[in-house]
Amino acid sequence: MGKHYPARKSGLVLGGGAPNSPLIAGALAAFLDQEIEFDVISASGAGVLMGLLYAAPRDSAPRDALRRWAEAGVSDSIYKLLPVNYKIFQKPGQQADSFRDVFSFANPPGPWGDWMKLAMSAMSPSNLSMKSLGLCAHHPYLEQAIDFGAISGIKPDFYINAYNINKKRMHIWNKHEIGPEQVRAALSFPFLYAPTEINGDDYIEGAALDTLNFDPFIEGKGEHADADTLVILDILGDERLIRKPRNLYDAWVGSIITPLVKISKAEQRLFELEHNAGGRRKLLKLDLLGAIPEQHWPFTMDWSSSNMQLLFDVGYKAATRFCRQHGDQLRRSEATSLAA
Repeated sequence: MGKHYPARKSGLVLGGGAPNSPLIAGALAAFLDQEIEFDVISASGAGVLMGLLYAAPRDSAPRDALRRWAEAGVSDSIYKLLPVNYKIFQKPGQQADSFRDVFSFANPPGPWGDWMKLAMSAMSPSNLSMKSLGLCAHHPYLEQAIDFGAISGIKPDFYINAYNINKKRMHIWNKHEIGPEQVRAALSFPFLYAPTEINGDDYIEGAALDTLNFDPFIEGKGEHADADTLVILDILGDERLIRKPRNLYDAWVGSIITPLVKISKAEQRLFELEHNAGGRRKLLKLDLLGAIPEQHWPFTMDWSSSNMQLLFDVGYKAATRFCRQHGDQLRRSEATSLAA
């Protein structure tokens, strides 16, 4: 009789942190190129969007979809004058939605295209007022970027989280439950976006409270407590993100990020102490922030084209090195039985 060994099960944890999300996009592109796959993907905040571009992009290959996210920054010549990503953070309201539909054809590439998008954004109507519950439209580009019909059929199990305001608890959706509204809920960061209503309940972004969605790997909470290897892509738990701002806008972004830094560090520590006793599973943290050049740190939360592309390249190179170091452990074993 042959001796049977349990098959390896690997999980990927994608954290929140929208300004630095090209780091995750670059890392996921490297995983594709290195043929590293995962049995389970658990995402929160910006990691939800990156994970879905990786697992279920619409009308493009995953690597192309991830690279396009890195190209969603604003041309540097414009960003120096107006440090806001009007291409991603768009005006709310039904009139604004109709305006975008009419002018969606105006999408030439490069700096000229960015100037045209700025003009369109400035002219767009909006219903924003003191009674509004959030500044921006709820990610109107989602259906153009994600193939929601394909999510339930993707190979890995996939989980996203959002916080239910009414029931005062975190909610987790699996790949068979994820649709546009669930993703919008998972990305509804307070003040930037109004809460997303689903079946009469209001939801805000899960990463505002749990920057890393460990629940699927916790016994008694999730179905994958048996995962023996977790790869963690955290782009918030580094105190170098807490720094003196360069301007008022930078200070506002920092006010969002600063509390999340401590939350992320505490979450990882708590998971290690309470749910990984004795090191029963291997936790592999891909240090994406550590690979950022020291002189570039003041600019890491910019939405400029140069920063987003630099972060993508940094993430790609860091993940490529990571795969070379841990590839044998992460690649699936073909057989689970050996001769006695």
